Amino acid sequence: MKRLSPLFYYILIFVIAQIAWFSLLGLWIYWYVSNYIIFKNVGENVPPQILSDSNNVFALVSGIVLLVFISIGMSLIFVYLNRQMNLTRLYDNFIAAVTHELKSPLSSIQLYLETMNARDVPPEKKKEFISMMLKDTGRLHSLINSILHLSGLDQKKTVRKYPHHYQVYDADYILPELINAAREQFNLPENSVSLSGTANKKCVIDRRWFEIVFHNLFDNAIKYSRNPVQIEIGISSSEKFVVIAFRDNGIGIQGKDHKKIFNKFQRIDNNESPSVKGSGLGLYWVRQIIKYHGGTISVSSEGKNRGTTFSIFMPVYQATRKRYIKNLLKISHKNGIIANDREKEFEK
Repeated sequence: MKRLSPLFYYILIFVIAQIAWFSLLGLWIYWYVSNYIIFKNVGENVPPQILSDSNNVFALVSGIVLLVFISIGMSLIFVYLNRQMNLTRLYDNFIAAVTHELKSPLSSIQLYLETMNARDVPPEKKKEFISMMLKDTGRLHSLINSILHLSGLDQKKTVRKYPHHYQVYDADYILPELINAAREQFNLPENSVSLSGTANKKCVIDRRWFEIVFHNLFDNAIKYSRNPVQIEIGISSSEKFVVIAFRDNGIGIQGKDHKKIFNKFQRIDNNESPSVKGSGLGLYWVRQIIKYHGGTISVSSEGKNRGTTFSIFMPVYQATRKRYIKNLLKISHKNGIIANDREKEFEK
């Protein structure tokens, strides 16, 4: 069954509010005309007790109730329009940020190519240019993938719509491996990232998607650290969850912005880091990926220039959310069969 758009519900509320408003007017007009006709026909000869006070009370109470419903309906419509305006503003900021993110690597690639075309570049320098161009194309690839998957992440059917490869991993094996891969990707020295603790639990993870989680967390830590970046990652567990505490030494996040940072296109304005650029999708993507793993993420910060801690809670395999995790593995199994069938068809 096709899911109705949220806009449909707000339009429905608006229509109901208008019907309520016209019903109120009709009720009051009917009450007034009825009394007017009575007084016109019989005048003052009718005893007061004949004129029912209950009708007057009913009209008054009904009018108040209808007015309340109308006010609520109008308020909901106002909230929706306000959200749409904010979303439009964020979208405009997103377009500006993405344009900048696209132009920067493209300009760099164009400069290297023009240099190689116009001059006789030594082999060593040519190799360096090619390496830089590959790095810039990687940035473009990452940004384009973020945009392509953005619409899908908003839908509950994303788990089925996009190919996932969830597998059961030992948390003490897979998490350090993903963390070290992210550290090497950003060319951070080993002493800049400390990993401590153990979980002694199993969890279900899509390796490729969880690489994106750590990539974005490392990227944020680097962008928002004025001093040489220092990242502390602690792994622990409870009966039901594997807990990952990711702490950086950056500029911190104000309490009022803790919920905002996970919103789509959201970038927090901070005087401490005016030159930081981005699409505003990183942490939104992180939260959605963790959500589709059946987990949650929260953020805390002790104050200005005292760093930020992201806490990730992943379900322990066969301890919690059993049906949901079983469904993830089932979908991954189907994706694997489909992929194998396609490979066989291609070989034929």
